[in-house]
Amino acid sequence: MAATPTPDPKTFYMGLCMAGAVSAGAYTAGVMDYLLEALGEWEKRRNEPGVPSHKVVIPVMGGASAGGMTSVMAASALNNPLPPIDKPTGDLLAEHPENKLYHSWVDLTGADMFSQMLNTSDITAGNVISGLNSDFISPIAQRVVAADPALWQPLPAFIQPGLKIFTTLTNLGGFAYNVPFNANAPDNRTKYNMQIHNDYACFELTEDTITGPNGGWIPLNLKDRINTDIAANAAMATGAFPVGLQSRIITRDAQYVNANPWLSSYLVNNTIPAGSYQTLNVDGGMINNEPFDKVRSVLDDFTGQPDNGDYNDFNKFTSTVLMIEPFPTQPPKPISYSRSLLNVIGLTLSSMLSQMRSKAVHITNAMDDACAGQYLITPSRIVQAADGTSNELTGELAIACGALSGFSGFMNKGFRVHDYFLGRYNCKIFLRDYFTVPAGALANNPIFKDGYANVDQTKFKSTKDDSYQIIPVFADATDYTFPDFKFSSGTNWPAVQESDIDQFSGALKNRIQTILLNTSELNWFTKSLLWMGAKVILNGMLTKKIIGTIKDDLRTWQLLPPGED
Repeated sequence: MAATPTPDPKTFYMGLCMAGAVSAGAYTAGVMDYLLEALGEWEKRRNEPGVPSHKVVIPVMGGASAGGMTSVMAASALNNPLPPIDKPTGDLLAEHPENKLYHSWVDLTGADMFSQMLNTSDITAGNVISGLNSDFISPIAQRVVAADPALWQPLPAFIQPGLKIFTTLTNLGGFAYNVPFNANAPDNRTKYNMQIHNDYACFELTEDTITGPNGGWIPLNLKDRINTDIAANAAMATGAFPVGLQSRIITRDAQYVNANPWLSSYLVNNTIPAGSYQTLNVDGGMINNEPFDKVRSVLDDFTGQPDNGDYNDFNKFTSTVLMIEPFPTQPPKPISYSRSLLNVIGLTLSSMLSQMRSKAVHITNAMDDACAGQYLITPSRIVQAADGTSNELTGELAIACGALSGFSGFMNKGFRVHDYFLGRYNCKIFLRDYFTVPAGALANNPIFKDGYANVDQTKFKSTKDDSYQIIPVFADATDYTFPDFKFSSGTNWPAVQESDIDQFSGALKNRIQTILLNTSELNWFTKSLLWMGAKVILNGMLTKKIIGTIKDDLRTWQLLPPGED
């Protein structure tokens, strides 16, 4: 088992939580690109006069769905060069294989991903594994965990050795556990059997040989490609959007599951037998889409900060959770009290999802407006009106990949390009103005008191209030403007035309028909009847409905000009 590191009293520890986002992972990737660049720039200048001397170190990063995938991706890029992509080139759609974050989320495997996702090559007789063809994900996952030993470099100083990485999973088989009750049974005892389905793939980045269960953290050695296939499968599994994208199988050694810090209490009396343990998984965001509580638990274990609220006090805190959330949640809307079947089904499903994702622990601290233990970075962009005025648009409507429940980015590379650079831009503003501590903490918190000693604090002051940057950013090295690029729309907001959507009708119709004919084994007569019905009526109706829904949603996001169709 790896030795437990000792926290440095002059270091501030930051845990990264990356929420689910589907194709809006491009936004999260942009945020991470600038965050790593800013930390690297600070390290280069650390010994210069007037530069804050405290350290910020990342001991854990984890997330759900696209966020979990980006966590694995970012961790796998730390030991190889990662040149930042700060501005687009003259060709907005140019590929950037030199940057793993950009290449994996923006380039993907082509500009037109939706055509690939409508291809029927993944469907065989009587076997349909997903609504959309998701074969393109496997090669991306393999290149995500591929590191070049020839370009190997030490971990950056802002990464804690033994970095913890995790993804949430929805384990369809679940973990069985039971609660003993006194009862009128022959032995006066009976067991009440239950199941949980929230699962986690947990890794520790290392180049050492680690034996034993290691507290549930699977050793991930990228240099020697040890357990990289498990990490790739975990990345694909956490992003396996239910029904839309194919489910994934993960095979792990049972010892890591039994020792997992978030599962062990359930498995203590019902351990998984030794050997390989296989699970069938779908999107981790279905049950836990914002696992900030898990990031916090790792930070608490690492720093040894007692559970007494100190991490919520700017004068005492030594760590915080930074959550990257492309789809910030909105206040609940009033429900319809109609008892119609469809309305009740819809409300039931949304209620189940909300209840599964709720966080039962630390709820008082989490709801504290003055909480120092958590920060949030979320989409924000300036919209110019026709009369020359401007206003700030925040939340999911600020990103182009937010339409179609996050799938719109697969329809147009320009959407992904925009969101990547918006993520970088938002991160710059966030570090300058919002990832800060109040002036009082510079006098009372030992970390920042020492770090800002003999420093011209005004150079690192927020432009919004009397607070000071946790991660110093340097004005002479940072351009705080959003890139002035022009998409085919003629503006820096991408848009498509109706014809761009209509081009998918044929492939969509073909996929619907192929799915209908292969969802189960049918005899020749039934298949003939179904083929005729699908050919003449059904798939045409479904295609028209889906295309119409796509257009309506793109108009809501102003990604399709109004008044068409």
